Amino acid sequence: MGGFSLFHWLVVLIPLAVPLFFIFRKPAAGPNRFGGLPPGMGFGQAISSYFKKYVDFSGRASQSEFWFSALFVALVSIVLYLVDRTATLNGIWSLATFLPSIAMAARRFHDINKSGWHQLLGILFPIGTIAVLVWYCRAPSVDDSRASVF
Repeated sequence: MGGFSLFHWLVVLIPLAVPLFFIFRKPAAGPNRFGGLPPGMGFGQAISSYFKKYVDFSGRASQSEFWFSALFVALVSIVLYLVDRTATLNGIWSLATFLPSIAMAARRFHDINKSGWHQLLGILFPIGTIAVLVWYCRAPSVDDSRASVF
């Protein structure tokens, strides 16, 4: 039973230190570089937008658009699991919603004036995952006097 080697320390510290670098980095100054404030949406509008912007990684997504879409994907997954316990339909649904979910998350990050690549921090558990969830819940980066409706 020896102590921690350099490799062990790297395995422990990298998942903790890398997210902290991105979390505490100052956001870009000035107005949001990804466009104007997105409109708030109802449930049906959010689902429609989710599928219309299937692989559109540009622009911004409001909190309501993001969370209603996430709710829809989760509810359909639960229903498909109840209908088909072999998870075949759920696997097909997961493949069909993989790219639009990533695109929606990237647009949500754009709404807080962060690059969509920041969602990769979610892989670095636990700090990165917590940071990504907090960023999903943050209010939009407002570049004028209008306010977002959730």
